[in-house]
Amino acid sequence: MESRILEILIQGGQLITALSLLVILHEGGHFLFAKLFRARVEKFYLFFDYKFSIFSTYSNWFRKLIGKAPVPKNENGEYEYQGTEYGVGWIPLGGYVKISGMIDESMDKEQMKQPPQPWEFRTKPAWQRLFIMLGGVLMNFLTAFVIYAMVLFTWGRTYVKSTDMEYGMKFSNEAKNDGFKDGDIIIKIDDAIVESWDGRKLQDISNAKTVTVLRDGGEMVISMPEDMSLLDMLEQEPLYASVRLPMLIDSVCPGMPADKAGLKKGDRITAINGKTVGDFNDFQYQLLVLQDVLSENSTHADSLRQRTVTLVVNGTDTVKTVLTESFVLGFKNHEPYADKITTKKYGFIESFPAGVKLGWETMVSYVDQLKYLFTQKGVRSVGGFIGIGKIFAPVWDWYKFWMMTAFLSVALGVMNLLPIPALDGGHAIITFFEMLTGKKPSEKFLERIQIVGMWLLLALMLLANINDVLRLFGV
Repeated sequence: MESRILEILIQGGQLITALSLLVILHEGGHFLFAKLFRARVEKFYLFFDYKFSIFSTYSNWFRKLIGKAPVPKNENGEYEYQGTEYGVGWIPLGGYVKISGMIDESMDKEQMKQPPQPWEFRTKPAWQRLFIMLGGVLMNFLTAFVIYAMVLFTWGRTYVKSTDMEYGMKFSNEAKNDGFKDGDIIIKIDDAIVESWDGRKLQDISNAKTVTVLRDGGEMVISMPEDMSLLDMLEQEPLYASVRLPMLIDSVCPGMPADKAGLKKGDRITAINGKTVGDFNDFQYQLLVLQDVLSENSTHADSLRQRTVTLVVNGTDTVKTVLTESFVLGFKNHEPYADKITTKKYGFIESFPAGVKLGWETMVSYVDQLKYLFTQKGVRSVGGFIGIGKIFAPVWDWYKFWMMTAFLSVALGVMNLLPIPALDGGHAIITFFEMLTGKKPSEKFLERIQIVGMWLLLALMLLANINDVLRLFGV
């Protein structure tokens, strides 16, 4: 229990750190272009500061600390502008920059009633306003490219070549119906050569017309169905396609069920509860099947009965043991490709084009997945803070942290480009319309669609976090 709490704290810490960094950089993009075009930036906040803030450079104690006079207030009790106010709010749902004369969630309605001023956003040419609005998205993509480049420069790229995967791939029954066979080695998706296998290749297969595999020493082209869905492929158990791993015990954890059952290095589990185990993939699948039988209303006796398993070892010996409450037997399986790992190193200069390429591929992949957002399964798959937090490693791993941060930066940039009025993409479309037609929408119209957009975003956020809660209860 204590170890799980520690894992949650580590995952939560990584989530907060990554999102805080990305929010600051995103809002910094808006800030940069606003300053470049001499639009007044009144506030720059990490998190939202409804009613009060955790920290503000306008607070009296801070002003006193740096030897400056308190910031005066007007008749409405609001601070008078004394340069950009930097601060940290108490509501950890993002951040914002408040730009004078801009209609967004932080706009000052009383200010908007006053005559336009030369330092206000609304008096700037349309092309300048467009850059200010898209500055955050541009910074997100730039951040992702730089992080990917530095990750490649620091750690390189480690993978196993497809042609070195002698055991091939493991496929679900649905994949076998499409023409695949356990042991196939995927070497091409359409005309693209598959240098190595990773989870993103499933998405490529879902969009492909053909997949070429190595089978029995020769190449075979498999024609793919036209109605494939990545979400369906990910839900299949076992997975539609995964790396096939031979069943071979490498080491046994002391005191765990495997140790109590007398298993040792070099043993192979060939059956579990009468179900044949041909490889480690089969073994993992059978454990999932056992676990899925239990419901949230199951008793301890139900759990104990379900966790009591009969194993056939090396095809002859039969042993009985009880799995842990997490359905773990307690051994480490042999890693078949440990001596075939390829590590590609990148110099400082060459890491940048490689980082841009990896960032671009990630962006294209993410955009393609958005088509599922408007399907029933897609709506159920939307995740909130809990879902995002679980993607981070349960131990602090800098490589995984930076890779996840880069991915979130891409996701944040793409999501902000959606044509929702409250997002940067919605503002940009309206500005594009103005640039094409020469007609500027009224401020009243902009205020109304901003409100509509905010409600849409709140509804989406509520949906995502409700999904997280339902998943916690297995719904």
